[in-house]
Amino acid sequence: MVGEELLKRINGMAHVWLPALEMVKTAFDSRHEVHSSGRIVKLGQGGCPWKEHLYSLETEGGVEGQVQYMVYADSGGSWRVQCVGVKGEGFTSRLPLPEKWRGVRDSALSELTGIPGCIFVHATGFIGGNATEEGALKMATDALQMADLI
Repeated sequence: MVGEELLKRINGMAHVWLPALEMVKTAFDSRHEVHSSGRIVKLGQGGCPWKEHLYSLETEGGVEGQVQYMVYADSGGSWRVQCVGVKGEGFTSRLPLPEKWRGVRDSALSELTGIPGCIFVHATGFIGGNATEEGALKMATDALQMADLI
């Protein structure tokens, strides 16, 4: 039983954790190409463990706490903008999506934001969705502007 658990952990490290580190590092290193502020990181796909890798990369780069949003494709082909959490603070986001967007969906959200393709913003503001990559990036950029961070 213990041997099986050890093999599962080693397999997870080799086939999930380490490949995710490379994906997140590549995205982190190119974040200024996504937005000049460097506050938005874009992964080509979701479903990889990115949070701990991001915290480590920020620390190594001397930019702790500067990345606010992770943008990635979900399994259904839509895009997500997820707030980066405060390290060690559970569900506290560094910069939640704007309060007036929270809990609003679909066309009502697109009308409110002026961004086509909006799907939702969670009631707590920790995540939102858009039908397109461009829309999700616009949501993140507009949220930064509304917080006077760019």
